[in-house]
Amino acid sequence: MLVGTAVLTVALTACSGGGAAQAEVADRPERPADVSVNLRGEHAKADEPVRVKVAGDRLKDVTVSDSRGGKLDGEVSSDGKSWTSGHKTDPGTGYTVEAGTESGGSAKSGFATVPSGKVNTLNLAPGHDTTVGIAQPLSVVFDHPVKNKAAVEKRLRVSTSNNTEGSWGWMRDYSGKDRVDWRPKDYWKPGTKVSLKANLGGVDSGAGRWFVRDYATDFTVGRDQVVKVDLDNHRLRLMRDGQLVRDVPMSAGTPGGDRASWRGTAVLMAKEGTINMRSETVGLGDAYDKMVDSSMRLTWSGMYAHAAPWNTAHFGKTNKSSGCIGMSDDDASWVYDQVQVGDPFEMTGNDAKGTVALNNGYGDWNTSWADWQDLSALH
Repeated sequence: MLVGTAVLTVALTACSGGGAAQAEVADRPERPADVSVNLRGEHAKADEPVRVKVAGDRLKDVTVSDSRGGKLDGEVSSDGKSWTSGHKTDPGTGYTVEAGTESGGSAKSGFATVPSGKVNTLNLAPGHDTTVGIAQPLSVVFDHPVKNKAAVEKRLRVSTSNNTEGSWGWMRDYSGKDRVDWRPKDYWKPGTKVSLKANLGGVDSGAGRWFVRDYATDFTVGRDQVVKVDLDNHRLRLMRDGQLVRDVPMSAGTPGGDRASWRGTAVLMAKEGTINMRSETVGLGDAYDKMVDSSMRLTWSGMYAHAAPWNTAHFGKTNKSSGCIGMSDDDASWVYDQVQVGDPFEMTGNDAKGTVALNNGYGDWNTSWADWQDLSALH
């Protein structure tokens, strides 16, 4: 029989109401097997592997089905005495366990996990099957606070085509949400293929919230390209494979106050094209409200590289913008066409108001490797 249920003939299946289990009478198998399951009843613990054991026989096969039509994978031990699932149980889910033995015995039972009062979800970047620049980190932003950071980080598995060294780092996102990024020790090598499997289904994120599904993304690293911005000499240089492709005159933010630009490494977050820029959205009053072409976002705080034909007199001479990197229409259009999301913009010079913060876009590269590793919950 299957130990761990009320009686031999009880099988638990999920109710249509969302995962609670109900009992129904099943026919007694002709050759019952003496099988036990570590989880039982209608309030079993979530985030646990299913373990099935047999006495006086050897397991031949075990099937664990959930109330959503899925199955838990697993393996029978070498001695045939036990089976353990490779994935843990989800909250608020009914499970049916069916076991067969080498002598022809069989058993069937089930259980249901305690439903979670709240669910945690997340967003991944970069998107699935994309090509990105050499500075793009993997980034996971959670909709609700993550208290059990170590438990969550253990379930985030990164694989690369060339064994790239990297580490996770936790932070508070610019939006105020919990976030964790995976950054290589050095910029990615072009052509690297990267995948993330976030096996979070059934993991308790803390504060009464659970993850109820797994997530995944994969991407490829594109060409070796770096944009070097010299704030003091008012030049933008596009480098590819270490060689200069084009040297562009530009004008950055007016130094000495909030209108100055950031220094440090920013990662191109998005190519947004023509957008409406309004000064009040970045705390600069009513200084401007205009449509801007070839807009390339560098930070959440509103720093862009873009076309700024109204500033032509200052290109290559002085920094006289409201914080962005402005270029002529032709130069900005050319740069826009050449860059890829994930390209690093390495901004140097004294004419700056500070260094791009860790969470202001992807400021990951402004932290030393040793300090970055310290941001891991498992370090």
